Amino acid sequence: MNRYDVLTTLVPVLRDRLVMCNIGSPSQELYSLLDQDSNFYMLGTMGLCSSIGLGLAIACDEDVIAIDGDGSVLTNLGTLATIANNWQENFVLLIIDNGSYGSTGDQPSYASARTSLTEVARACGCQHVVECEAGQAATVLTETLADRKGGVIVCKCEPGQVSVPVVDLDPVVIGHRFMARLSKGRSRA
Repeated sequence: MNRYDVLTTLVPVLRDRLVMCNIGSPSQELYSLLDQDSNFYMLGTMGLCSSIGLGLAIACDEDVIAIDGDGSVLTNLGTLATIANNWQENFVLLIIDNGSYGSTGDQPSYASARTSLTEVARACGCQHVVECEAGQAATVLTETLADRKGGVIVCKCEPGQVSVPVVDLDPVVIGHRFMARLSKGRSRA
């Protein structure tokens, strides 16, 4: 299974939830599978999906799922220490680890070599870290959300792309509709 296949299995779990989605192909694939006002598509911020997701979880009571990639997390490894030291029970970081920089041609990332993001997350002090295979992602995410303890999930999958259209929403529109959706939920601010 590649990332698109994983996202396909996650659609029922993600429906009507607050979702931050990593820049490039992940956002495009999620947009093609499940566009909803509670999705925030990252369009120009590699490495910041998990950080922004954590900030959102701190500010609201709803569950927040950040769908990030191994290449993006490697770009901002400090986010794992920040998550560990500001643990939120309503925040789940789902790292789809295909061992490559998928949006730029599937060049191998260090996660395909000696670096284990599961072990890095644990070493940073993250709680409830689970590594799973692609076919288990929906079940593991569902269980993690039901436990209400937060978590970091590293989902191992194959590299590879599918051809989907780009996100054709203006970034301002993405922001406005997401904020409108947030105003319907419960915030801590």
